[in-house]
Amino acid sequence: MELTQHQADAFARMPLTYLRQEYPNHIMHLLNDDGDVLPPRELHPVFYGCFDWHSAVHGYWLLLRCVRLYPELPCREEIITLFNEHMTEEKVARELAYFNAPFRASFERPYGYGWLLARAQELKQSSLPQAERWYQTLQPLTQDIRNRLVDYLSKLTYPIRVGTHYNTAFALALGLDYAREVNDNTLEQSILEAANRFYLADTHYPAHYEPGGDEYISGAITEALLMSKVAEDFPAWFDQFLPEVGAVNALMNPAEVSDRTDPKIAHLDGLNLSRAWCMKHIAQALPANHAQQRALKDSVARHLSASVEHVVGSHYSGGHWLASFALLALE
Repeated sequence: MELTQHQADAFARMPLTYLRQEYPNHIMHLLNDDGDVLPPRELHPVFYGCFDWHSAVHGYWLLLRCVRLYPELPCREEIITLFNEHMTEEKVARELAYFNAPFRASFERPYGYGWLLARAQELKQSSLPQAERWYQTLQPLTQDIRNRLVDYLSKLTYPIRVGTHYNTAFALALGLDYAREVNDNTLEQSILEAANRFYLADTHYPAHYEPGGDEYISGAITEALLMSKVAEDFPAWFDQFLPEVGAVNALMNPAEVSDRTDPKIAHLDGLNLSRAWCMKHIAQALPANHAQQRALKDSVARHLSASVEHVVGSHYSGGHWLASFALLALE
């Protein structure tokens, strides 16, 4: 199963709508005084749609990625209009001011950090003539988030391995790709040092305990994705980390999604899609004759079949974010 232009256009039309949809909105918001009681559009003039801040960020990422993959995407001009509408110096400055208010040091850390850097990377790689201007407009926020990630890693003693927003490996994988794209050696070395400190000695990961009931990423497979970008001898690391991975049924078979209108249970469609994405990259990083190649490829197919058809037209519980993970899984 591979991404088609028709699918990319259908995926893109979801954030095209939802990035302008203010409600319902799940605000993770710390108030410092009465003046902070504001609607989402005033708190986050760029990232107010798509139900929450981080979903808005990767909604923009999806639009840029789709146009990069398919320059003749039917909704291309609508995407440009949306970016021109939201990517202004004034609006980005207000987003930056939100981060720099007192007591907000942990806002969107680290999941939103990873996606913001991924979005900046897509702007850097884009062939759209407006992209360089948008990239420069976003730079104050991008650099602030980049600095926050470096600072966070300098004091994070233990990795966070949960399958939700606080997972360390997921954000580091996105951040590492960004650092390498923009030749940010300091950020790259910070991520490499943290990844090796957190994960290099890991063996026999208890993947049979997955999945948790509201997870949308796999702690095991996401860590392996990161280490495929980091470890000098990734095949040897992987064989120690997940020996006989093909026999771990709970990991290799897709999660059952009992209610796609429930905002937490709907996370499990994202788990199936993100597992497929990670397993594809892991298989590519392993030798062609590796003993687990067939198991990984078969698992990718099962995970895609379980969830990819439930993305377009899905309930808003999943619809505000799932297309980004479907795009990753199908590329």
